[in-house]
Amino acid sequence: MSELFQSTDAAPAAAGVYRVLARKYRPQDFSALIGQEPMVRTLTNAFAAGRIAQAWLLTGVRGVGKTTTARILARALNYRSATVDRPTVDLSEPGENCKAIMEGRHVDVIEMDAASHTGIDNMRELLEQVRYAPQAARYKVYIIDEVHMLSGASFNAMLKTLEEPPPHVKFIFATTEIRKVPITVLSRCQRFDLRRVEAGVLAAHLTEIAGREGVEAEPEAIAMIARAAEGSVRDSLSILDQAIVHGSGKVAASAVRDMMGLADRARVVDLFRSVMAGDVAAALAEFRSQYDAGADPTTVLTDLAEFTHLVTRLKYVPSAANDATLSEAERGQGAEFAATLPVRALARAWQMLLKGITEVSSATRPAAAAEMVLIRLAHAASLPTLDEALKALADGAPAPSPGAIAGGGAVRSQPVHSAPQATIPPRMSVSTSGGQTMRLVEQSPEPADRQIAAPVELPAVAVNSLVDIAALADKHRDVTFKILLKRHVRPVRIRPGQIEVALAHEAPRTLLNDLSSRLKEWTGRNWVAVASREEGGPTLAEEEERRRDNAVADARSDPAVAAILAKFPGAKIIDVRLPQAAEAPEIDMDMPADPGLDAPGDDDN
Repeated sequence: MSELFQSTDAAPAAAGVYRVLARKYRPQDFSALIGQEPMVRTLTNAFAAGRIAQAWLLTGVRGVGKTTTARILARALNYRSATVDRPTVDLSEPGENCKAIMEGRHVDVIEMDAASHTGIDNMRELLEQVRYAPQAARYKVYIIDEVHMLSGASFNAMLKTLEEPPPHVKFIFATTEIRKVPITVLSRCQRFDLRRVEAGVLAAHLTEIAGREGVEAEPEAIAMIARAAEGSVRDSLSILDQAIVHGSGKVAASAVRDMMGLADRARVVDLFRSVMAGDVAAALAEFRSQYDAGADPTTVLTDLAEFTHLVTRLKYVPSAANDATLSEAERGQGAEFAATLPVRALARAWQMLLKGITEVSSATRPAAAAEMVLIRLAHAASLPTLDEALKALADGAPAPSPGAIAGGGAVRSQPVHSAPQATIPPRMSVSTSGGQTMRLVEQSPEPADRQIAAPVELPAVAVNSLVDIAALADKHRDVTFKILLKRHVRPVRIRPGQIEVALAHEAPRTLLNDLSSRLKEWTGRNWVAVASREEGGPTLAEEEERRRDNAVADARSDPAVAAILAKFPGAKIIDVRLPQAAEAPEIDMDMPADPGLDAPGDDDN
């Protein structure tokens, strides 16, 4: 896990052994943490008032310092010096146990990686040691990293100890997947959400470290690294380490750009201008030039989408231009675009880019796919939106164009033919794939004796959640698709005709297309399935496993069941059925059962 904190000088490395920056500048106390002020303030008040929790849960994305925070917290709990012998967050003076704890080798601070110790036997061994008093420190502290990887049986085994631990024991859990931690564990812990470090704060931190290392770093290069790290100090320090080596001791923007396959931010602005002006030839020439210089096609489109978002944001929040990670081209020309481009054109470009990025990332020829996305963008920039075209039809006037772009020339507009007679309605063809595209065609008069059939309305099929989609799969007896849906799809958001999901790493590459085609077949309307970069909610399989684990845990805590288990050694809970089974949702047992639970049919009763 990453260290997002400003560091104090760590212990010197052994002679001739290089220490990477992420380890060399790992923070040693709470004063060195950056970006986590709410958590530090809460812990400071808790220690000052003597209201120290028995267990903490630290959550956040990779690289935000969960493990380091856990070690600092263990150091604060066991702080002892010549003048202070109590838990404290004031760690300015090294104590007796501090160095061993921060180096991860103290006998009473036990660190366990749950990813490699998931089984019930590992948990039983840990709980067996809990009852013994610490040997040298005040508290015996258990730090369990990636705690969400524990099995359901392991979680159940630790519940009682976690709720009423011995006075000499403290637990600190860390996880990147908070949704996978059972609610029974969450309710017994004090939770802290470690935030991503803001790009400006991270850039200042990297500048300070570069100065300590005696490295000359260009501000634009530091801004690139801070942006690429996405709030992770560990990632930013790893990239800075690589950039120092790549540039032979000097961190230049051009070297960082070549090293990471990034597009020049100023050239991204030029590409944006060409696309929004509808100049296909200039857009393709600019893209090919960036591609030949080493820029990745997906990265170019991603940067283009980020700039589109920036321009849109500047229309409503002009102060966003003060972001320290923005280049002068982005800051100045972004404001000009925001003043001239309508929101409808920016929103359309954003939607088309999101879809295009997904296409390019999975294409066998990414450069060609990216060029097709740019062609669609430039073509759509000269077309009216759906609302504009409908208004033009009502007014009998040509549809308006998106307008002119500062420094890029006027955007071309397509004239819309109005109907010659009020009784002759025009025919309209609309395509919404990747954006709004429209063609208006003059239609010849219909014979007076021809009857116009009323449109046939298809019955509405509500799709508001993954549960609804699974129900449709059941209805149409598509068991294979239902299993893939339950195991690999995490919901992000669902709107009429569009579903955004996050896919598990092992999901089939065709799952998004299958999802779109199944929904179209089952609901009678077109659906667009989009792969989101957001984490998404739990899968249906994870929800079922959570309900199953909670049901078993609740059953174990029932006095009658506990008495039976105690009376009959070897007895096990193999199933839980609620009295109102007809009304309550049934736990689906077609997924692989938790390895900690016995399947029905076990010889033990």
